[in-house]
Amino acid sequence: MSEPAARRHHNVTLAALTVAGIAFTLQQTMVIPALPSLQRDLHTTTAWVTWLVTALLLSASVATPILGKLGDQHGKKRLLVISLAIFFLGSVGAALAPNIWVLIVCRAVQGAGGAVFPLSFSIIKDEFPPEKVGVGVGVVSSVFAVGGGVGLALSGVIVDHLSWRFLFVLGAAAVGTAALLVHRFVPESPVKTPSRLDWRGALLLSAGLVCLLLALTEGESWGWSSQRIELLFLGSTLFLAVWVWVELHVPEPMVEMRMLAIRPVLVANVTALIAGFGIFGSWVLIPNFVEVPRGLPDGIARLADYGFGASTTQAGLFLVPGAVIGLLSGPAAGLMARRYGSQYPLALGMTLSSLGLTMLALWHDRPWQVVVAILIFGGGFPFTFAAMAKLIVDAVRPVETGVATGMNTVMRTVGGVIGGQVGAALLTADRIPRTHVPAESAFVTMFWLSAISGFVAAAIVVLAMRGRGVRRLARVAEAVD
Repeated sequence: MSEPAARRHHNVTLAALTVAGIAFTLQQTMVIPALPSLQRDLHTTTAWVTWLVTALLLSASVATPILGKLGDQHGKKRLLVISLAIFFLGSVGAALAPNIWVLIVCRAVQGAGGAVFPLSFSIIKDEFPPEKVGVGVGVVSSVFAVGGGVGLALSGVIVDHLSWRFLFVLGAAAVGTAALLVHRFVPESPVKTPSRLDWRGALLLSAGLVCLLLALTEGESWGWSSQRIELLFLGSTLFLAVWVWVELHVPEPMVEMRMLAIRPVLVANVTALIAGFGIFGSWVLIPNFVEVPRGLPDGIARLADYGFGASTTQAGLFLVPGAVIGLLSGPAAGLMARRYGSQYPLALGMTLSSLGLTMLALWHDRPWQVVVAILIFGGGFPFTFAAMAKLIVDAVRPVETGVATGMNTVMRTVGGVIGGQVGAALLTADRIPRTHVPAESAFVTMFWLSAISGFVAAAIVVLAMRGRGVRRLARVAEAVD
């Protein structure tokens, strides 16, 4: 088949990219319900087992913008296959890991898969007809929320009935399949930037992100006022400040500061930070909430007037309806963006998500109430992710798509880490007296914080993008290119 003919099969390309996205999101969340089992089987501490989450976040945050930039320079398909190959090796190593130390290293190797999303958005921008870009971006974006929910549900089934090693066996099978599909069916993009990677900028950005995320993830266990945490925050501030200065003064910067200052890009990044906070601050708490048994042993009975005593498998199943509705809302956001502009589905997505979180905060006495809230919440976030990705894709030049969407992914990760830490701190600080069980008010407070932040993000989008059509910005970007 000739190359021009191959490029007409956009649905096949989209299917390959979707499988790649699912492979990463499954591995990002599947390990979370399995942490207690991993701690027991590997004879380690709670502090070290949480590094199985931290290591992936750190490496993904560092690798994503770098691989996105390399994709802009050397070919998006090539870097996507390389990223998936590294991810595959990490998954195989994790399945065979003999101890916690090897498993942590393998999780860090898996982090290279975080570049799947920015590279996929770049390929869609370069390869798809303009009228199909929105739906394509929406489908891949929805995978982040959908795959995450499915990952939590699958994890419960695997942990309850099989070994934790099958979590990574499944991950290796998924990413191996994705790599083969991308290699076979995704064409290489002709849009490339003839430049060199700014290694000084890459190292400074990496150092700043590592210091920041390490401080955020370890603040609770090390103590927020400890010298180590203070030094990490100081180091992050210095590294990132020097990074900005370097990027403003080198002829070929890794990240063009002008690009980050474009209004749609800035709005999308602020929204990504808030959306990440809302997702990992509340979404990951839902399984904890439904697993709490209502009523405690004699002497303190009825103090836990919430929860349903769900098993790990049942807790994951609570998230499945939201994941299913997300399969529809992501593409719908793309269609809406094509007709009205991406700012409207972005604001709508944050509003829907906040409404779902508000319902969780107010009504959670019955399982059906939680499921209905998750349906609204689960439909809103894919809407948000699809719209913010499309906003960036339309606003920047094709040669900047990889690094621009990569930075957006980093902002979402940082927001997620902040949300996760705030949620953990609330559950630790607000407990039922004489127990280690979080009080109902701790969950409610986090749901309210996430909901309010989402409403604020929706207002920011409406006010900042008022009177500025995204399609007009896209035409300007194409003219500049």
